[in-house]
Amino acid sequence: MVIAETLAGIALVKSAVSAIKEGVGTARDISSLAKDIDNLFEGEKQIQKFRSDANSNPFSVKSVAEETINAKLAQEQMDEMRQLIDHRFGHGTWATIINERAKRIQQAKEVEAEKRRAKFRKHQELMKDVTTFGIVLGVIAVICVALGLLWKFGR
Repeated sequence: MVIAETLAGIALVKSAVSAIKEGVGTARDISSLAKDIDNLFEGEKQIQKFRSDANSNPFSVKSVAEETINAKLAQEQMDEMRQLIDHRFGHGTWATIINERAKRIQQAKEVEAEKRRAKFRKHQELMKDVTTFGIVLGVIAVICVALGLLWKFGR
């Protein structure tokens, strides 16, 4: 299954590169070009994920060579796209795309972390309320028992 994922990643990178090469010259449909760039990043991400996942024999030469070569091929394709886009839209365009993407990913991570912190705080408050309720209930129970004993034996 992992090999299929990396092959899908490679295929996604190749198809995205092909589409970008066709579309970068005209750049009439920016949304299509952006989708192809997104596919390029997704394919590269799948290849990197394959490298980081533990597979059946991570120490075999075939496995190491395959992972390394696939990553290098994906990086070559990414570099070629950088050159094409910078050539067509001006120097630094690719870097701007990469930086903006990284910024948005970081912002999404921060939002998710804040959601987790808020959920944790809410859980902590709930546990504090449950503990307080338990203590109050226990005190009431002790008072009721004491009053019951006083009433029964205090006559």
